[in-house]
Amino acid sequence: MDPALFTRVDPTTWRVEPTGRMRVPAIIYADEDLIRGMDDKVFAQATNVAMLPGIIGASYAMPDAHWGYGFPIGGVAAFDPAQGGIVSAGGVGFDISCGVRTMLTGLSVSDIMNVQKSLADSLFQNIPAGVGSKSAIRLDLIEMDLMLAGGARWAVERGWGEWRDLERIEERGTMAGAKPEMVSERAKERQRREMGTLGSGNHYLEVQAVAEILDASVADAFGLLKDQVVVTIHCGSRGLGHQIGTEFLKEMVMTAKESGIELPDRELACAPIHSEVGQRYLGAMRAAINCALANREILGHNARRVFGHFFPDCALRLLFDVSHNTCKVEMHVVDGKRRELFVHRKGATRAFGPGHESLPKALRSIGQPVLIGGSMGTSSYILVGEATSEAKAFSSACHGAGRALSRHEALRRWSGRKIVDDLAANGILIRSPSTRGVAEEAPGAYKDVTAVVAAAEQAGLARRVARLKPLICIKG
Repeated sequence: MDPALFTRVDPTTWRVEPTGRMRVPAIIYADEDLIRGMDDKVFAQATNVAMLPGIIGASYAMPDAHWGYGFPIGGVAAFDPAQGGIVSAGGVGFDISCGVRTMLTGLSVSDIMNVQKSLADSLFQNIPAGVGSKSAIRLDLIEMDLMLAGGARWAVERGWGEWRDLERIEERGTMAGAKPEMVSERAKERQRREMGTLGSGNHYLEVQAVAEILDASVADAFGLLKDQVVVTIHCGSRGLGHQIGTEFLKEMVMTAKESGIELPDRELACAPIHSEVGQRYLGAMRAAINCALANREILGHNARRVFGHFFPDCALRLLFDVSHNTCKVEMHVVDGKRRELFVHRKGATRAFGPGHESLPKALRSIGQPVLIGGSMGTSSYILVGEATSEAKAFSSACHGAGRALSRHEALRRWSGRKIVDDLAANGILIRSPSTRGVAEEAPGAYKDVTAVVAAAEQAGLARRVARLKPLICIKG
């Protein structure tokens, strides 16, 4: 993408002033090299989002931004219902509440290396992964609705998790306002056998080593020590969320037209927040958030069981669990006044700074852990939310490295088998049901995650705490 399209405000802030139908500016946070590496559609999509009714502040893109459906991946936008604001299924995405959790093992790298291969095989056997993967859990209609209303709390109540986890999950494990009755029978049917499964694409479970501490005081508060081992899980609401997104995107195209909303792109299909369709979508989307929170809780429980087999005294403790693809009602200060806004984050993570009232007591004075995923062979990072992030982008940050190449191009360039062998030679064991999927997610198909998090820190979105490196990756 040509940096000349923007006005450079500072080394990591790039701005497009409103022109034509844009209601607000578009702002991208990235350094110049990252801007040059982004595809041109990021500019088009960020400016298109700026045209939507009721948008507040600006249309934002994070340093890992790349082309997505409607909104760019890494897109953030907030809407005010009092100003005709909208909710957009394209602004949330198909994998509703796809997110990440990191669990502390208390084990050292040497503990893991003694059993690395056996541990990788056992995790692969016990964590269903891949396209159409199913679990032993079957939900009838009653349990499905209880899960969609209860989220991670539902999972814990049935023995698939620990009560202490809930405090470390966004919304304390249960998204309020979920309406299972707004979820179609087709979506529920797709989810009947998918609880506790990773799925495919960029979803994974990684056993990681803390390779570098970048902020000692925050790392200590988070319980992170160099050379200790953590487990990170990246997954979402599986078939249920995808089905909800598919159905409401079709419906919202009609609703937008009936509401007099001129869409700059059909993929930005939306509905006024207070409309009947908007309210139905919010009820269904919140149910999908609960599905994702329950799914990650069950996956975490199964990871605990596997680790318990190898290390009977090991008790995986949840550091934090946060989603990427959501629309959340949040209070934010805009022009000196606190306002209730509907914040869309698509491929972006919430990053509340110190003092935020929604954070658990143990983290409130420090800030929210911001979990940045890598790509099998590269580093991942743990950051902490900054107070400056609210004014920058409604307390949001990047969520990963962000794709640099399409899956098609990755398949053309790399062999999945060779990637597995090359990573094994570097001490990283990959287990996946699909070599094609491994090739599509090749580490080289992603941006430089170290550059992405450095730009996020320089922009004041979040601050680096620790760098992680993979030891084992169960790839969906």
